Order: sequence, then C-alpha cells, then structure tokens
Amino acid sequence: MLERLTPQAPDALLALIKLHAADPRTDKIDLGVGVYRTGQGDTPVFAAVKKAEQILVDQQDSKSYLGPEGDMGFVNALMPHIFGSDATMGGRITGMQTPGGTGAVRLAVALAPKAGVKQLHLGKPSWPNHAQILNDISLDVVWFNHAREDGTADLDAVLEAIRSAGSDAAVLLHGACHNPTGIDYTPEQWNAIADAFAESGAFPIIDLAYQGLGHGMEEDAYGLRRILAAVPEAFIAYSCDKNFGVYRDRVGAFYAMTREPEDLDTVFSNANALARAAWSMPPDHGGAAARIILRDPALTELWLDELTQMRQRMRQVRERLGQAGMAGSVDLAPLAHQNGLFSMLPVTPEQVKQLREEYAIYMAGSGRINIAGLTMGNIDKFIGAVAAVTG
Repeated sequence: MLERLTPQAPDALLALIKLHAADPRTDKIDLGVGVYRTGQGDTPVFAAVKKAEQILVDQQDSKSYLGPEGDMGFVNALMPHIFGSDATMGGRITGMQTPGGTGAVRLAVALAPKAGVKQLHLGKPSWPNHAQILNDISLDVVWFNHAREDGTADLDAVLEAIRSAGSDAAVLLHGACHNPTGIDYTPEQWNAIADAFAESGAFPIIDLAYQGLGHGMEEDAYGLRRILAAVPEAFIAYSCDKNFGVYRDRVGAFYAMTREPEDLDTVFSNANALARAAWSMPPDHGGAAARIILRDPALTELWLDELTQMRQRMRQVRERLGQAGMAGSVDLAPLAHQNGLFSMLPVTPEQVKQLREEYAIYMAGSGRINIAGLTMGNIDKFIGAVAAVTG
C-alpha cells in the first residue's frame, strides 16, 4: 500500500537550513529561519525561562497526565496579558493549552466547521502553514489582498472581505507582527475592521503569534481586544514560542469567546475531543515554565525586560534599513514602519538565488527575510548585495 504514496515537496525553509549549514563562507547571513537572534547571532534561552525551569526541576513532584486541556494554570495566567483587565469578558472567554501556535490554529480551524463555518477568508500573503492546515481539513479558502505594493496594509480589501463574508464564514487575521510581511494595521484601521465584523456577522479567528515583538504587549493586543469588544463570538490562536523563546517546547493556547458563559462548556467539549484525537495532550514543560514566570511578579518583570530588548534590537535594524532607502530597485524605507521578525522584499526567485550563491545571503524564495538575522555587523553587506543584485 505504501507504494501508492506520492513524494511531497520538501519544506523550503528546512532545505534552506541545510544549505546554510553546509556553506563554508564565514560571512554568510541566515535570514530564513524564523527565530530571534541577538546582535551576536545567538538564539539564547531567556534568563526568566532558565530561572523558571530551575524552580520546576526543584519543585515538580509528578509528570502524570494533565488531560487534553493541558496546564490550565498557564492558560489562565496568560489571559490578562492577552485580553486585558477583564480577561474573561464577563466569563465568556476561556482556553486550553496546545502544541505551539500551530496547534492552536489547527484547533481553531478544525472546530469552526463543526460550528457551521463553510468558508474561511485569508489575507494573501500569509504564513504558509495556514494554507497547508486549511487544505488538510478541506475547508474552503477565499483569498483577499493583505498588502499593497508600497508596504502598507490594503485596508479596503480587508474590509471588503469581512463585509462580504457573511455569517457562515470566518475571517482569519494576524493579531500583530504579520508573517511574512511585517505589515500591521494601525489602531484606526483596527477600529474599522472591528466595526466591519460587527456589521457583517462574519466569525473572527485571530492568530496572535508574536505579541510583544511589535510595539509592546499592550499595543500589540489592541486589534484583538477591539474586535472582541465588537463581536459576540471569536476564536483566538496564541503562541508563546517567540515571545518566551521556547520554540522547541511548543507552547501555545487556544481561546474561545462565546455569546453566553454557559456556551463555553459545549465549545470546549468539542475542542477537547479534537485535541484528544490529534495530540492527546500538549507537551507540559514549556507551558509549566511560562506559568511559573507569569505567576511570579519578579520573573514577569524580567521576562518583559528581555522581550523589550528583543523588540528594541529589531527596531534598530528596521530603522537602519529604512535609512538606507533605495537599494538598487528595492525600496527599504517601508521596512522601518513594519513590525516583528519578518518583512518581504520585492525580489525574484532568481535574485534570491543570486544573493545566496554570490553573497552567502540565505532567504526564502518568496522574498521573506527574518529581520533578526541582520546585525550592525552584517547589515551594510546585506544592503549592498540587494543593491547589486536588483540594480
């Protein structure tokens, strides 16, 4: 029977990792892998996470099963940072732990059809795994434009998608630090988006994978909170992998907001059944470490300080790119006003190949770059190479 399987294309970014690792050039630049790096090129473990892990080692007295909902202490401790002071919206929001943000997205879009969602509207470009997950569960996808050529959000297209979606459709939006473009909505645009949801009856699914990496924890939650204040129901997929730096520990959470508090039990009976069939229960270690941080004011302050340092370093890189302006035919100025780890350059796959072969600069074929792969030591080389290849 296995002979009936057909080969699948390898993941392009995983292939890029191997190419970069095999390159002997000492000045190579990795802009492909989606992890944060310091100005020295390292991806360290947060000091707050190290301290929490030591507490976990010293105090954890069992590794027994937790159940499909995972560590609810972690899930609940995270909520005020996501949803604000009224974290449960009057008892209408709760959640469960998932294997990373990917697990949360998978759970949200698998549960939506059971509630009557027939179509999902998704901005283009989007995180590639969004489309893969949606294709795997056979949910009909309707694409709309997310970004304009000038490096800003296409608000008209977003509003048209929401208004035309109808009450039997969902619209999936990135909450902050859009992957792969880095193009976010302004508070004024989020206000218009929330109003459009309220008018259309379309179901919001918000993927918040990079809170704190844009302008701050509160600022990056504005759009999500504004939508939740305008609608009766929503799903939220959340990732701690980036803002806690626990990538390989796979720490995420799925939240639902219902019209009435009593509806939550039914929603999560379905969510737990889906989770039980998919992964049984999420990995515990990273979520437990995050719970310890979030329950300890001193560790929370340390974590937020480390997150601020990450954000400021990426902002410094973006400002330097913005100052460069035109690099050949590529205008780098819009990158200064974008957010998070990623941005996209208007380069062809052939130019991406030339950057890799001639300049040892590794990036996705789509033109997506990881801003954190640039440092004050290599950024001038990058700017010069882009100018040479596109000029």
